[in-house]
Amino acid sequence: MSLTGMVYRPPYEANSLLLQVTRGCSHNKCTFCHMYPDVPFSVCPMEDVEADIEEAARYCPDVDRVFLEHGDAFVLSADRLIRIADAIHARLPRVKTIAMYASIQNIRHKTDDELRRLRACGIGGLDIGVESGLDAALTYMNKGHTAAEARVQLRRLTDAGIDYSFNAILGCGGAELWRENADATAELINAVQPHLLFIGTLHAEPGCRLYRDIKEGLFRECTFGQLLDEQERLISGLDLKDTIYFGAHPSNVVPMQGRLPEHRQAMIAAVREKREQLRCRLDEYPRRGGEGSILDQ
Repeated sequence: MSLTGMVYRPPYEANSLLLQVTRGCSHNKCTFCHMYPDVPFSVCPMEDVEADIEEAARYCPDVDRVFLEHGDAFVLSADRLIRIADAIHARLPRVKTIAMYASIQNIRHKTDDELRRLRACGIGGLDIGVESGLDAALTYMNKGHTAAEARVQLRRLTDAGIDYSFNAILGCGGAELWRENADATAELINAVQPHLLFIGTLHAEPGCRLYRDIKEGLFRECTFGQLLDEQERLISGLDLKDTIYFGAHPSNVVPMQGRLPEHRQAMIAAVREKREQLRCRLDEYPRRGGEGSILDQ
């Protein structure tokens, strides 16, 4: 099976079969993103997708989860996704879930009936870059949706029985709006009660607009102290019934995993412990490596 260009997937899809159905990202305008800068968006021919499924059936016939590539495969029409799902189930009968990246715009363009049909054919586990509940941050990050729109569309997924990961970015309000970003994001998360909450911190790769804005002083990123304060404020503001908190991304000052509300106090304690460890460096900015990893804690 051939995957063209750089391949990205969520960490928890490490054991999934990666199946390419699109190239690039249909939006490809997020201020902070540098995933597919030189990959024009296109849809893979169905015959190529079917050939890859046939190959997978020969080499990994027992796979039970498939992740569709590239950037936002949920942009495909419901009919196209159902056709792909039918082809997967025909040749890989043990597959239970067909997951992929998705955006709020992708959901908006599908009817309630289409969402239910997609769920019926095994599509779920959508990985959605909501990023923030603060409209000022969403506008600057050029996400293409508002917090109110995200609330409506994520509730539509829940009503259709489709589970998803709510991806949030600490620091995307910058140094001036970290409090507002934490509060508004917690409010949105509480309103939609996601199955999984994926947390990272803002970082900029050379070539994206955010990188240039930071260098030119147009965007002031958060310090160690502000990121820790925002993380504690966010966790403290969450009122969730049963959500997995996946914050193990290397961009985080305090990588952690747990379940909310069960592990809330342990998480807050971990943030406070890290703040004490970094008490002499709280006004410094993290030095980043690949994927935003923090190099000098």
